[in-house]
Amino acid sequence: MSENRTVTFIITRQDHPDSHPYEEEFKLDYRPNMNVISALMEIRRNPVNAKGEKTTPVAWDMNCLEEVCGACSMKINGKPRQSCTALIDKLEQPIRLQPMDTFPVVRDLIVDRSRMFDSLKRIKAWIPIDGTYDLGPGPRMPERKRQWAYELSKCMTCGVCLEACPNVNSKSDFIGPAFLSLPRLYNAHPTGAMNKDERLEALMDDGGITGCGNSQNCVQVCPKGIPLTTSIAAMNRATSIQMFKKFFGSDHMVD
Repeated sequence: MSENRTVTFIITRQDHPDSHPYEEEFKLDYRPNMNVISALMEIRRNPVNAKGEKTTPVAWDMNCLEEVCGACSMKINGKPRQSCTALIDKLEQPIRLQPMDTFPVVRDLIVDRSRMFDSLKRIKAWIPIDGTYDLGPGPRMPERKRQWAYELSKCMTCGVCLEACPNVNSKSDFIGPAFLSLPRLYNAHPTGAMNKDERLEALMDDGGITGCGNSQNCVQVCPKGIPLTTSIAAMNRATSIQMFKKFFGSDHMVD
C-alpha cells in the first residue's frame, strides 16, 4: 500500500535547442518498484505539473529498458546514470532529472550525442573486410584474452563516462574515456589487429590520449563496470611503443 505517499520530481526542461532551460515540478502517487523511466511514462500519460497545470509531455530517450542500449542516460540527483536502473526507493527526494551537460540539448532530457558517433568513426570502431562474401571462420582468440575483451565489449556508448570526465567539454576536443578503451578491444582481436596502427595513430592525434587528466571519474560511474583506467593505461603504453616504432622506422634509419 502506498498510503497516499507521493514522489516529487524536479525536471529541467528545454523546449528546443536554442531556448532557455527551466525547471518544472511533478508529483506522482508512489508505487512499489518504480524506476525513473516508469515515472516519466506516468508523467507522459498525464502531463500535469505540481501546480495542477496541463503541460507538454517530458521528452527523453529510451530503448531496451534493461541497461544494455545506453539510450536513457541523464543526470539523476546530479549524477550521470541510466534511468532504467534508477529505482525510486533508492533516490533522495525531490528527485532532480537533468540532461547531461557534455552534449547539446535537443529537447528536455534528450541530448545530441553526435560527438560520440564521430569518435567511433575516428577510432575505426569496426573490422573492415574486402567484399561481402563468406570469409570462413576467423582466427580464434585465446580464452584468457577473450575474457577481458568481453568486459570491454560491454560498452553501450551511453555517454556517462564522458559526462563525468572533467576534460570532456564544449571547449575541448578530447575524445573521451570510452574511445580510449575501445581501440584496445578491437586491437586485441586477431582480425581487428590488421588496423591496429590506424587506431593508435588516431589516439596519438590532438584530442587523443594526451587529453586524459587521470581523474578516474569515468571508471567510478561506468554502469557496466568496464575497467576504463586499466584500458587507458594499456593504450598509453601502446601509443608510446607506436611512437618509438615511427621514430626508429625506415625513414630514420642511418646507414
